[in-house]
Amino acid sequence: MFRIGLVSDTHGYWDEKLDAFFDGVDELWHAGDIGNVELLDNLSKRWTLRAVYGNIDGGATRLAAKPYLFFEVDKVSVLMAHIGGYPGKYDKLFLSQIEELRPKIAVAGHSHILKVIFDKKHNLLFMNPGAAGISGFHVVRTALRFVIDGDNITDVEVAEWERKVGVK
Repeated sequence: MFRIGLVSDTHGYWDEKLDAFFDGVDELWHAGDIGNVELLDNLSKRWTLRAVYGNIDGGATRLAAKPYLFFEVDKVSVLMAHIGGYPGKYDKLFLSQIEELRPKIAVAGHSHILKVIFDKKHNLLFMNPGAAGISGFHVVRTALRFVIDGDNITDVEVAEWERKVGVK
C-alpha cells in the first residue's frame, strides 16, 4: 500500500498547510509549475518525489525534472505531464502518450482547476490537483492525496484552502 500526495502549480510557494496535508504520504507527485529548483530540492529531501516541469519553470528546474513521466507504483501505471488537458479535451501530445502507454492514472496540472474524472474511453482515472500555490487566477488552493494498493486506487481526498487574496 502506497499513500500518494499530488500537487501542482505551486509557483514556488509551500506552507505548513501543505506540510500537514501530506504528512505521512509515501510519495509526493508534482505536476509542474514548481516555481524554482530550491522547492524541488526541499521536497525531494522529505519525500520520494516524482515531478514534471511546467511552462513557468526555468532552466535549473527543467534540468532537475522531466517534461513527462511514465512510471508504475505497485500495479498501477501512471502518466504525468504538466499540460495535458482533460478527458474529451486532451492535449494532442498527452493523448498520443495515453493511447501508446495506456496508463491507469493520467495526471496533468496547468489549468489551476481541480478535476478527478474517470475516463471511460481510455479506461483511466484522470487527476488534476488544481493549484496549491498563490499565483494565478484561482480563488481556492487545492491538492489531492490517495492510496494505491495493488491495482486499486482508493481513498481519494481533496484539500482546499482559501488563496491569500491580493498576493501573487
